[in-house]
Amino acid sequence: MPSFSDLPGAEGFLSSAPALVSQLLTRPAIVAELLKDQPMLNVRLSALVIAGLSVVCASRAVTIVEDFSTDPQPNGWQVFGDTNLFYWNATNQNLEVTWDSTRPNSYFYHPLNVTLTRRDDFTLEFDLRLIDIASGVEPGKTGPMQIGIGFLNLAAATDASFMRGAWGGAPNVAEFAYYTWGYYEYEGDVHASPNSTVPSFIPGTDPYHYAPGASLSPFAAELPTNQMVHIRLAYTGSDQSAAVSVTTNGVPLREFAPLVLTDPGNSQFTPADNFRVNIFSISSYSSNGDYYDSVLAHGVLDNLTVTAQLQAIGRLTGGPTTNGLWGAQFFSRSNWVYTLERTTDLKSWRSVSTTLRGTEDYLTLQETNTLPARAFYRVRAD
Repeated sequence: MPSFSDLPGAEGFLSSAPALVSQLLTRPAIVAELLKDQPMLNVRLSALVIAGLSVVCASRAVTIVEDFSTDPQPNGWQVFGDTNLFYWNATNQNLEVTWDSTRPNSYFYHPLNVTLTRRDDFTLEFDLRLIDIASGVEPGKTGPMQIGIGFLNLAAATDASFMRGAWGGAPNVAEFAYYTWGYYEYEGDVHASPNSTVPSFIPGTDPYHYAPGASLSPFAAELPTNQMVHIRLAYTGSDQSAAVSVTTNGVPLREFAPLVLTDPGNSQFTPADNFRVNIFSISSYSSNGDYYDSVLAHGVLDNLTVTAQLQAIGRLTGGPTTNGLWGAQFFSRSNWVYTLERTTDLKSWRSVSTTLRGTEDYLTLQETNTLPARAFYRVRAD
């Protein structure tokens, strides 16, 4: 049976005279403090106990668990494209999947009800038994096309212009991709393309920037057929890294170095690039727009788990602005709206700024009144 949750976290505080900056952790009943003296500024990071209060959210959690013990479609799963590519086996309690590049883009997907970006944490894991997989199943398309399991943007992925195999044709992708063996011919030479087990990311801001970008060789590995493997992809927003693990009967298939989006050695992401994904999808991609690659595969999926943690406020700073009023600056999220609040007694809070929607960029909230002699501030995220 699937489960899905969207859970609140905690808040961030700022104060004036002397300036204090803090962000609450999302752990109750813990008090931690770090003081660092500077010539003009004291900085404190603290986690406060909050019980029986309506908290100001700093994170949201998403969880999807599916074991296919019952029909998944009444439980939030949907199909786009060719419905014949996905079959729930009620007897074996699993999902049978066909990946066929001759068919239109087709997705067995579950909405997240939130949007994930490169600054969030998320994990997906599942059991996969590939029955068979082959490239070269379309005339002249001898290279391998990926089978995909991961996160997409629903509007982008269902657009007629979305072409996963065409360079720049697939914005907003964060998925596990597997390529079987294939080859390319060029001026009489044959160039092999080995099996690869890949964490794959494409931003929506510039879909010509790929990660991995330079080479798939760090992820070269062949998945066995007719054997259950457990695959896990974990992405950490704080260091922009994605780690893949593949095990068979608990034994690692091989060790993979993490893919780091900020590493120009094998990522084309720039600091401005970002993906925005809002569905989890088991994806069969069409080879439309790709003149070199194809795939036909059959397999079974089971024991699927997706988790994500969204941080509402990042890199929070605060202090008097040039006009003498207090302001807070932080990285904001489009899933949230933000208000600056003030108190003089840590009991009664009032809004002292305009409420602004997050922008997936830095946002500034500014006090609209004269700064009192002593005050504490917090950023409210809803």
